[in-house]
Amino acid sequence: MRGILASSIGVTCAAALALPLVPPATAAAARTAPTADAATRAAVTTPPDVPGSTQSLPLRTLTRDRASGAAVLGLTPRAVRHFSLLGVVWDDPAAELHGRVQVRTRAAGAGAWTGWQDVETHYADHAADPGSAEASDRVRGATAPLWVGESDGVEIRVRPEPGAYGADDPPAGLPSGLRLDLVDPGSAAPPAGDAADEAVEEVVDEAVDEAVDGRTGVMSAEATAASAANDGLAPLGATEIPALTGEQTRQELLTLRGPELTEQQRAKPYIGPRPAIVTRRGWGADESLRARQFVYTGKVKAAFVHHTASGNNYSCAQAPSLIRGFYRYHVRSLGWRDIGYNFLVDKCGRIYEGRAGGVAKPVRGAHTYGFNTDTTGIAVIGSYGSTKPSSSAVKAIARLTAWKLGLHGMNPRAKTYLKSGGGNLYRKGKKVRLNVISGHRDGFNTSCPGGKLYRKLGTARSTAARYQGR
Repeated sequence: MRGILASSIGVTCAAALALPLVPPATAAAARTAPTADAATRAAVTTPPDVPGSTQSLPLRTLTRDRASGAAVLGLTPRAVRHFSLLGVVWDDPAAELHGRVQVRTRAAGAGAWTGWQDVETHYADHAADPGSAEASDRVRGATAPLWVGESDGVEIRVRPEPGAYGADDPPAGLPSGLRLDLVDPGSAAPPAGDAADEAVEEVVDEAVDEAVDGRTGVMSAEATAASAANDGLAPLGATEIPALTGEQTRQELLTLRGPELTEQQRAKPYIGPRPAIVTRRGWGADESLRARQFVYTGKVKAAFVHHTASGNNYSCAQAPSLIRGFYRYHVRSLGWRDIGYNFLVDKCGRIYEGRAGGVAKPVRGAHTYGFNTDTTGIAVIGSYGSTKPSSSAVKAIARLTAWKLGLHGMNPRAKTYLKSGGGNLYRKGKKVRLNVISGHRDGFNTSCPGGKLYRKLGTARSTAARYQGR
């Protein structure tokens, strides 16, 4: 069993809704949707011997809301191929889904259905900057992904917000092309359970040979390029970039950026010890999914902290599976060039390389709409609106930012100016003064990274500055 059932992101209250539950359709075959482009078609028809796949199911009118008369879209209970992560996708990335999305799933092999779980509908704030090459015609709108554990059945309903849409069929104004994407992250996930948390490193290493590059055991050109981007930090094909001492990190800084440093920075560089980082090969990235070229920005002046809004009921040994799910969802379902975040952190404090291009390099991500230039994005896996992040995760943010920002001479407790690329808080071109370690909501009107995590950023800033020797 790769997964465990995820807890609801929101409050489950099926009894308050007009749509009744119906018995699961155990014999129904999985039906794939007409897809938007060749990339999605390839994902839907992925043969079973290739790690991971995506099923795309179009949503249909189910019933009408008793109060407003608006059509409720969704799918009746049905059997599907195994999946562990899901999200609702639509055609226009600029369109918003005003309403409530709820799903329930059936645990694979167990036959037990969960209660209704809410899916976070606001996700447009995690995206490439407007006008950038990545924000192209192939990009789509979507909800946040929800991790549900290994499942083989699903039911979903989309209820429009009262007064947001008309009573047309489908509701006028709802995003067109609504479909449910079911993501199988691949079979290289570690086993679930508390005992597995104690052996994450061993499991990640064992997973690599099965998870990467079509299970051939040979690194592809894309995998080689992704690994080579960390040249000097770890050997080619490494599953982890090892931690360094403070002195070793200072020597590495001189090697990586010596010519760019001032005389004062060379004499007394403020940088935290490099933490251990699981590489893309370590979490089992299928490098054939992403765009081949790496895209870089300038000096990393700030770090934006996020949460993935994917639920908290996962074991740390499952984190590589979640990351592979996010990666496939971002690329295949949303049409991005790669996973949006530069780094990810699980609740046990383990740090993972995100977007390819090298952890010590200024890789341009798609994490904070309007502020991806000159920044790095760090996502803590989970939902932190009402749940406190672990102390291990907060410490990992501090350790990572002390090192990453230190490479560019940035003080974690300071503020800096960033130029907005456009968004709902700041017009394009406006220079905005923000904390060097900011929450996603500082650059965009969003609840991300969740109130509980946002309130821990002050601790992360002071701890990161201390790690830098400030």
